[in-house]
Amino acid sequence: MTDQAFINLSSVNKVFRIAAEEFPALRDISIGFYQHEFTAVVGRSGSGKSTLMNMITGIDKPTSGKVIINHTEIHTLSETQMALWRGENLGIVFQFYQLIPVLSLLENVKLPMQIAGKFTLAQQEDRAYELLEMVNLKKYAHKRPYAVSGGQQQKTAIARALANDPPILIADEPTGNLGSAEADQVFRIFQSLSEQGKTIIMVTHDNELANRAQRVLKLVDGQLVGEKTTSESLFHRLRKKFQ
Repeated sequence: MTDQAFINLSSVNKVFRIAAEEFPALRDISIGFYQHEFTAVVGRSGSGKSTLMNMITGIDKPTSGKVIINHTEIHTLSETQMALWRGENLGIVFQFYQLIPVLSLLENVKLPMQIAGKFTLAQQEDRAYELLEMVNLKKYAHKRPYAVSGGQQQKTAIARALANDPPILIADEPTGNLGSAEADQVFRIFQSLSEQGKTIIMVTHDNELANRAQRVLKLVDGQLVGEKTTSESLFHRLRKKFQ
C-alpha cells in the first residue's frame, strides 16, 4: 500500500448560476483523502462544505476540475453509472437521519441491500441484525424510528449506510441534532469504523468533535484555508506506506 490519496480533488471549481449572476461555491480546491483516515471538514454556513461533499458523492459535478476516487473519474460518469458506483462505494449519513418512518429499524437497514441486490434475502436479514448489534440497537430492531431517540435514529442511519459494506462513509453534520452525550456516542462509532478500515469524511460545525478526528480541513468562502493533521494520522499513513 502506498501514500497515494484514495480520493483526489484536483483544481475543483463549482459555480452556481442564478439568472445573470454567478456564485462561486468552491474555488480551486485540490485535496486528497486517504484510505482508513478519519477527516473532519469545518467551516461556517455557506463556506462550501456541503458542496464539497456533493462533489465526492457525485450528487453534483464540478464546473471545472477533476474528482477521482480509487482511479475512477466520477465527474465523467452518467447518472446511471453514478448510481451504480455510489451503491458500491459510498455510505452517506445525514443530519436529519432520513429514515423511512413506516419501516422498522431493521427494514431501514435492509433497504439498501434490497435495492443493490448484493446479498440473498437470508443474508440481508442476518447482516441487518449484525449492523444493528454493532450500534447496540439489535433489541430495537422491530421498532419504528419515532419510537427511539434521535441518537438511536442516527446510529440506525449509520448501520444503514454500512449495509453494502462501502469503503467510504460520508457524514454531513451527523451530530447536529444530538445532545453532547449522543453526539459523543456517534463520533466513537466513526472512530471505530475508521480503525476497521473505512475512509470517513465528516462535515461538522462542532470544532471540539472535529479536533478529535485524525485530520481537520477548514473551508472559508469556498477555499481551503487550513489543514491540521494529527501525529496519529501521520503515523498510520507512514505505516501503510511501508507495508
